[in-house]
Amino acid sequence: MAKVQKNPDVAARRKLVADRFPEVPVGLLPKDERLLDQISYTNSWIGGSIYIGVFMVGSSLVPPNGPLNLFQAILALLIGLSCIAVAYNLNGAAGNREGIPFVVQTRSCFGFVGSKFPVLIRAVPALFWYGIQTWVGASALNALSTRLFSFDNIWAWFVIFQFVQIALSYFGFEGIKIVQNTGSIIIILALIGMFYVIIKEFGSEIGTNIINIPGTWGYEFWAAVVTIIGVMTAMVLNLSDYTREYHKGSGAKMFVAHWIGSVPVVMFMALIGLLAAGVTGEWDPIVLFTNLLPNSGVLIVALLFVVIAQVTTNVLLNVVPPTYILMDLFGFSYKKGALVTGFIVFLTMPWKIMNAGGFFFFINAYSMFLGPIFAVMLTDYWIIRKRKYDLIELYDKKGRYSGVNWAGIITVIVAGAIGYLIDFKLAWAISIPFGIVIYYVLMKYTKIAAKFLDDNIASGENIKTEAQ
Repeated sequence: MAKVQKNPDVAARRKLVADRFPEVPVGLLPKDERLLDQISYTNSWIGGSIYIGVFMVGSSLVPPNGPLNLFQAILALLIGLSCIAVAYNLNGAAGNREGIPFVVQTRSCFGFVGSKFPVLIRAVPALFWYGIQTWVGASALNALSTRLFSFDNIWAWFVIFQFVQIALSYFGFEGIKIVQNTGSIIIILALIGMFYVIIKEFGSEIGTNIINIPGTWGYEFWAAVVTIIGVMTAMVLNLSDYTREYHKGSGAKMFVAHWIGSVPVVMFMALIGLLAAGVTGEWDPIVLFTNLLPNSGVLIVALLFVVIAQVTTNVLLNVVPPTYILMDLFGFSYKKGALVTGFIVFLTMPWKIMNAGGFFFFINAYSMFLGPIFAVMLTDYWIIRKRKYDLIELYDKKGRYSGVNWAGIITVIVAGAIGYLIDFKLAWAISIPFGIVIYYVLMKYTKIAAKFLDDNIASGENIKTEAQ
């Protein structure tokens, strides 16, 4: 277990904020004790980045579901995932420096009241992903129990599996760290085993079906890149929830952790999905593994991998966003918020979404809004505020950031609409440049958000952290 790292600079700011605003939940104060070192943080992303969407996206790239050949699919994955790693670093820099979570970070660009809009948009896909992946894990457990004990009841496993995840998430990042450090090793070993079996059993079919075909370098290729980004985009918004737990270090080290944690292993998993789909045409990993892996021992390992992958992703990526939002809205502790989040998942009805058409519509629909939110946050921190945050104002409900920053709200609505009208499938990518320009113009050249500009703040008690 790595030692907890204490950050004295953040500790001083945390104390000042806590003394000034005692009503703020402890979990939302600037984080001065960092739990995750380089290895633990990297392992967290390895475990957290592997989830059902990666299998589905991989299978959607090549025939019979997609138009790309193997080389084009691998390149599309590399480009898309590398872009995500860069986005992680850019939007997570504030959380690592200041120790603030996503719900606090959004207050400068949306306002105290207006920030409820982007954080709720982020919470909804997290809750649905939580439900989808719990259903997938329950399906894997049900397949195991059917094979080993002739017990077939997915509803029972759904309830049992969710209660196990609720228990794990209750312990916060300490529980996350334990699960990720052990789960990531099991996941990598299982992936290697599945890849070996697929190549051994179906090598010739793979060559015929997805290697020796022309594919395309046109619109479909770039649509595939954007879809890959869209699957991962929700995590980009609340990166500060995780970087605030990372030992404060250089941006280069953090990027290495993000790239290793979210590119090679995810590409490998997507590769397995597209190879298997190219042979069977099946995207559902449970059905896929049951058909591809007739050997009981290998099948058991594969299904256990599916279960562990859902746990590692849910407790890191899908529990944290809605939990912090509940803390912000209702003053819950982290543990109470995690419990409530876990029980809300029962209402998401994941069995209704678990089909290929519904899944990709779900991705494109919510990513249409997440792109411009990302653009607003990026522009606000790096360009408007030049990496300087006034922490007192970020926690003062009656201060400079009270109310709604309409520049942020208008930008999200207009940029999202532009992306939708130009191309629904590419809306995430299209909306970002429009969002950057619109937000910058509204903040700098209109009076709509004048009070939100830190240039107008003149208080000796405010804390401004200088860029390093």
